Amino acid sequence: MFDTVLVANRGEIAVRVIRTLRSMGIRSVAVFSDADAGARHVREADTAVRLGPAPAAQSYLSAERILDAAARSGAQAVHPGYGFLAENAGFARACAEAGLVFVGPPADAIALMGDKIRAKETVQAAGVPVVPGGRDPHLAEAARDLGAPVLLKPSAGGGGKGMRLVRDMSALDDEIAAARREARASFGDDTLLVERWVDRPRHIEIQVLADAHGNVVHLGERECSLQRRHQKIIEEAPSVLLDDATRAAMGEAAVQAARSCGYRGAGTVEFIVPGGDPSQYYFMEMNTRLQVEHPVTELVTGLDLVEWQMRVAAGEPLSLGQDDVTLTGHAVEARICAEDPARGFLPSGGTVLMLREPQGDGVRTDSGLTEGTEVGSLYDPMLSKVIAHGPDRATALRKLRAALAGTVTLGVQTNAGFLRRLLAHPAVVRGELDTGLVERVVDDLVTTEVPEEVYEAAAAVRLQALEPEGDGWTDPFSVPSGWRMGGTPHPVAVPLRVTDPVEYTPRGSRTVTGDTVSVTLDGVHHAFHRAADWLGRDGDAWHVRDHDPVEASLGRSGHLGADSLTAPMPGTVTVVKVAAGDEVTAGQSLLVVEAMKMEHVISAPHAGTVAELDVTPGTTVAMDQVLAVITPHEEVAE
Repeated sequence: MFDTVLVANRGEIAVRVIRTLRSMGIRSVAVFSDADAGARHVREADTAVRLGPAPAAQSYLSAERILDAAARSGAQAVHPGYGFLAENAGFARACAEAGLVFVGPPADAIALMGDKIRAKETVQAAGVPVVPGGRDPHLAEAARDLGAPVLLKPSAGGGGKGMRLVRDMSALDDEIAAARREARASFGDDTLLVERWVDRPRHIEIQVLADAHGNVVHLGERECSLQRRHQKIIEEAPSVLLDDATRAAMGEAAVQAARSCGYRGAGTVEFIVPGGDPSQYYFMEMNTRLQVEHPVTELVTGLDLVEWQMRVAAGEPLSLGQDDVTLTGHAVEARICAEDPARGFLPSGGTVLMLREPQGDGVRTDSGLTEGTEVGSLYDPMLSKVIAHGPDRATALRKLRAALAGTVTLGVQTNAGFLRRLLAHPAVVRGELDTGLVERVVDDLVTTEVPEEVYEAAAAVRLQALEPEGDGWTDPFSVPSGWRMGGTPHPVAVPLRVTDPVEYTPRGSRTVTGDTVSVTLDGVHHAFHRAADWLGRDGDAWHVRDHDPVEASLGRSGHLGADSLTAPMPGTVTVVKVAAGDEVTAGQSLLVVEAMKMEHVISAPHAGTVAELDVTPGTTVAMDQVLAVITPHEEVAE
């Protein structure tokens, strides 16, 4: 076994791997960019090595710098986690050439399964069923032969990037061109394949383990059908869709897929399954790494997958056969991401001011956060994962909903409250899932309306701060009571803003302590966590700012005028298409802001003139920061 292992990643997965290394008595080495110098994974590792500037290309994606860090720290092996270089065949080869063990499959297996076209051909030859489809250079012809609907997919890469569902063949050529552009931008390769679209499909994957001695086993399945924009958000094990016979058949197909590419280590074979006939499953792809959702498999099997990755990488044979694998109970995982559901799930950011993460009693949180963590726009938005295990699915769902209600991340907007509501949706509770369910019900689970008790609690905090301290005489005009001489008290209005500004007049009773505030409205008690201008409960959070009516009336200088274009998320301006003085039309694309792998186009709200332009390509911006001001044509005429 290794003495020292370098973890070539960051965030929650780096912390997760370090935890197992510690339990195995293996010295851990973290690496970090300048932006992550104070990060949790850096503090939890036995030692840490600086990689360089914050951009991933100069830090976590730099094979040269990671290999140098391994040499300087005396590491014998490198665990890549997931993302970054985890599925980079060139990096796996570079590790071997440097005398390091890559904790993952052979480079050839990574390369083979990373090419979706070759992967399909390889597993099909091994007897694994695949989705009917075609590939470049006859992509359009194959798509028309299949008939609508069809799914366009990049051959290189995954994560939903470049995928296009085509239901109208008249739009095929435009969709192919768009898919190529996105694939080229995301993966440097615009090769595409096309597959028959399975309507209302379920996404089910099989976890496999393989050693260097010819042993391969599967560890059951995970249901990953709850997705948004082709990204998984809830995963569970086992799936309610499969019976024992189908589970065994899919497991055997996954084992054959792993054998077909000479796999070694922990990997996942993904299948698309028609909800109406689970016996008709089709191979989608193989992920040649540890999956984000691996904890649900760990909880139902009792196995530590990271430990088995280490043992296999060290040359040990598997000590369990297929008959030794048993699934006990049910586990469900929710991915906590830095995004704001009320703003169309745009990426969010900020400093974590308060953090409460549930653990114990069948609940586990894998996290890279601590209070004080600065969540920026450079890396993936996933912050943590909350996982619950119970004797049955209903219990696991109930525990996870309660755990999400107890999750507090103030200072950064997250999707925790949205996920809690999703898990309570009747279709989810019944197990009637498919990959389009979330998009169909999302509007029922997201609201932009701010509950009155939020304003009541925010007003309570403001008024409490104005209360005089100490004993003795108090000037009645200094107390926020509405007192006035010779008359009845005047109601006190507190100017606040969450989305729209309000002048809120408190009307309930309230209690404010150091980090909590409780209010009672109409006989109903409401309790919140609080930190600075943030309030949170049940996984939801509100940033309640002070509102200055005078400043707002100034329009542009107050940064609230209708002519001002503000950043919808913290990020980096990547494209500027106009200059000050330019004439623009309503809806014209002016700027592009990028954050956490997502681009957002800023368009002109009306026809007019660019009166102010405060950014250039490469400018880092905060959420709501003014980017430009467009003066309407009517004002120019005056």
